[in-house]
Amino acid sequence: MTEKPVVIGVAGGSGSGKTSVTRSICERFQDKTILVIEQDYYYKDQSHLPFEERLNTNYDHPLAFDNDLLISHIHDLLDHKTIQKPVYDYKMHTRSNEVVSVQPKEVIILEGILILEDPRLVDLMDIKVYVDTDADVRIIRRLSRDIKERGRTLDSVIEQYENIVRPMHLQFVEPTKRYADIIIPEGGQNHVAIDIMATKVEKILSRNQQKIN
Repeated sequence: MTEKPVVIGVAGGSGSGKTSVTRSICERFQDKTILVIEQDYYYKDQSHLPFEERLNTNYDHPLAFDNDLLISHIHDLLDHKTIQKPVYDYKMHTRSNEVVSVQPKEVIILEGILILEDPRLVDLMDIKVYVDTDADVRIIRRLSRDIKERGRTLDSVIEQYENIVRPMHLQFVEPTKRYADIIIPEGGQNHVAIDIMATKVEKILSRNQQKIN
């Protein structure tokens, strides 16, 4: 692998279906071809703060993310270097001591609510995608995820959505739609848009392969 990997940004509100879109794209290619980097892994380390203070973290604000580390890792992957991806512990509200060794691949998908908010990240992307889903669908999906996967209570999820998630979405996430090359309504159910995405990636990979040969 000598050509620069293809970088795809997949943004959208919490519960919009970003993961479904990413999974659908991955299914079109061999596993060895695509690497997925979730922005959620790059929340800032908060181990220096008391647990009570960590509970007040606004995870939907741009400042919650360690984009400096994420950008550094993307540059390393573009240079065909292995990275040590951080792991975030949602129950302890801080970065875990664990890391995941990740090797570069031909296609890198950056997935997260604010992937398109930082111009430095946007500049690294070959294709920019925004998954656009109605708010009522997004809140139902978030309720299910946070209760089942993150040990949250129903009341805490609803309170967080009303006081933080929705205002942050309107202020920071929704405006990034303007930077997208492709807007996908209804996430992973939009097979036409995913077909277009897959075709575009295939063309780029084919062009890169021709350059190598």
